[in-house]
Amino acid sequence: MTRVGVVTFPGTLDDRDAARAVRLAGGEPVRLWHKDPDLHGVRAVVLPGGFSYGDYLRCGAIAAVAPVMRAVVEEARRGLPVLGICNGFQVLCEAHLLEGALVRNSGQRFVCRDQALLVENADTAWTRDLEAGTTLTIPLKHGEGSFQALPEDLARLEDEGRVVFRYTEGNPNGSAHDIAGITNRSGTVVGLMPHPEHAVEAGFGPRSESVGEGVAAHGGTDGLALFASVLRALVG
Repeated sequence: MTRVGVVTFPGTLDDRDAARAVRLAGGEPVRLWHKDPDLHGVRAVVLPGGFSYGDYLRCGAIAAVAPVMRAVVEEARRGLPVLGICNGFQVLCEAHLLEGALVRNSGQRFVCRDQALLVENADTAWTRDLEAGTTLTIPLKHGEGSFQALPEDLARLEDEGRVVFRYTEGNPNGSAHDIAGITNRSGTVVGLMPHPEHAVEAGFGPRSESVGEGVAAHGGTDGLALFASVLRALVG
């Protein structure tokens, strides 16, 4: 069974949910602690959501220099698939594995809702089981989720097709270009603000039909495809 590491920082909230998503997708979740100096042989890593180190300094700033992140950054640059969810996306940006930054929502309020996402890039390790142009329904919950980047970085992300998910039917936080998630050039590192691990089990996730026509008809399991995708990529 493919081992996928799930990192826990002080203040992480969604590590158990991420581990469950890995298990439901057919993988073996391996708990990684923020002080771990190595990754214990895992073949992919998930950085879950939460408030690592209490969001002191900036969201994800302290977590980005935690001992485990030295190993994550080193292995990611060698091709290790890494998924950053919400706070994990913030950590990836702070660790310079992804461009840009996540700043305070434009409305200056915490947002919690089911969100429609347009799949823009289905060629990453984490989206290969999806189809570009389809729409997913994924819960989101954040106060600092507005993706911003320099104009030249935004242009490069767009030109290189590295926008993975885009908000549709309403931008919840003021993200530039409605960006909800991006990838690195190799398609192995993906960060997104919504929480796919909260949409992996029928009857417990959001109702896709609540956001209109054109939504992928997976009920409450739209997020499971991200975890299944990386497992298929690793064995295929």
